[in-house]
Amino acid sequence: MPAPSLDVLVSLCKRRGFIFPGSEIYGGLSNSWDYGPLGTEMKNAIRDWWWDRFVRRRQDMVGLDAAIMMNPKVWEASGHVANFNDAMVDCKKCKARHRADHLIENAYPDIKVEGKSPAELTAIIKEKQIACPNCGDKTQLTDARKFNLLFGTHLGPIDQEKSQTVYLRGEIAQAMFVDFKNILGTTRKRLPFGIASVGKAFRNEITPGNFTFRTLEFDLMEFEYFIRPEEWEKTFDYWLAEQQAWIKEIGFSSERIRIREHSKDELSHYSRRTADVEYNTPFGWKEMFGLAYRTDFDLKNHMEKSGEDLQYTDPDDAKIKFIPHVIEPTFGLSRLTLMTLLEAYDEEKLEGDDTRTVLHLHPRIAPVQVAILPLSKKDNLISYGQELYNKIIHETDLRVDFDVTGSIGKRYRRQDEIGTPKCITVDFGTIGEDAEQGEKDTVTIRDRDTLKQERVSLSLLMEKLKKAQ
Repeated sequence: MPAPSLDVLVSLCKRRGFIFPGSEIYGGLSNSWDYGPLGTEMKNAIRDWWWDRFVRRRQDMVGLDAAIMMNPKVWEASGHVANFNDAMVDCKKCKARHRADHLIENAYPDIKVEGKSPAELTAIIKEKQIACPNCGDKTQLTDARKFNLLFGTHLGPIDQEKSQTVYLRGEIAQAMFVDFKNILGTTRKRLPFGIASVGKAFRNEITPGNFTFRTLEFDLMEFEYFIRPEEWEKTFDYWLAEQQAWIKEIGFSSERIRIREHSKDELSHYSRRTADVEYNTPFGWKEMFGLAYRTDFDLKNHMEKSGEDLQYTDPDDAKIKFIPHVIEPTFGLSRLTLMTLLEAYDEEKLEGDDTRTVLHLHPRIAPVQVAILPLSKKDNLISYGQELYNKIIHETDLRVDFDVTGSIGKRYRRQDEIGTPKCITVDFGTIGEDAEQGEKDTVTIRDRDTLKQERVSLSLLMEKLKKAQ
């Protein structure tokens, strides 16, 4: 059973150290979030799985770690300065600012607003007499107008008149196009091939919200896959299938996943076809991954504006030169982390009236994969447990926790709540002081999902743990 509401997950995330409100001791900053110790481990594990699956294990993919700030001419050539807009309205009564399409969607979910102009959105708001969500007034909303999503800042002296305006990147794709020539020359890749990147992107959102789903800064994982123009349809279908395959590997139920094709009206200025892989969240169907056919839009525009030749030369016939087309699979790392937590969350009824909260996380992305739990705080138990902890740390790549706080039952529940797949209990049988608990140098492994406990020797334990990596 996935999380019944966003509130229960927000509470768990703060209580257990997944995600904290940003700048909290100073009253916070709207929609700013910090990933705590467990959230950092989980997000990094998802990122590493993605990189390993889609980049390191493929001969047709290379990586790029690019600068966040780029020459502003990049964003002019890409069309973001002119076209990277949303429509916003202001409430003249309470001064709240809202995104026009979200205002309509929240009030009338059945109305299609994708691709509508500010004038069309204004007409709907007035016709339906939609109220300001902040103060409830229906008469003080301004007409919708365009709002550019790029974050502008200044490079140079404090005097803004003498400084250069630059932008925090609104997407991580542009560096992959700008560096296309360098990468092609240094890697000698042949079409089709991809350039992959992971990093922060920034969008000056009008109304961010729903926890970490829509924020001003967020993490993306994506690649630009360069192809011959005639190959775009089969390549698009291939990457859409790959995105869905990885979702199943992570553990998502197919019942809560769907594919939504963008209508012609809502396509981005660079796209001929776009499809979203959506997840059924407590706040509606929302985009998890995106897939776009960007044609040759980006390379062609950068070639024209920069004067650099960004054509691909056929290695088998130097006379054949053309601008490659691009398929872009986008994986929102911040969103995927949130949706994975939503999907993994469960409140299980146990025997009697007992219940437990558990995260059924895939072992590969669980922030703690193994927890060492001495049965009590006796020095000899803690010492043995610490030696076992060090052994696992040095002989495996597993993420390990050592927990002696509270009763063993409370510690089991705590590990369930953070999604730890295996708990290892060190008891008096382990150290040879109580044969009824078990033989010397054996421990108990408890499985998170089945709750079954198995007594194993130390040598067998290490084999089991290494196989689980």
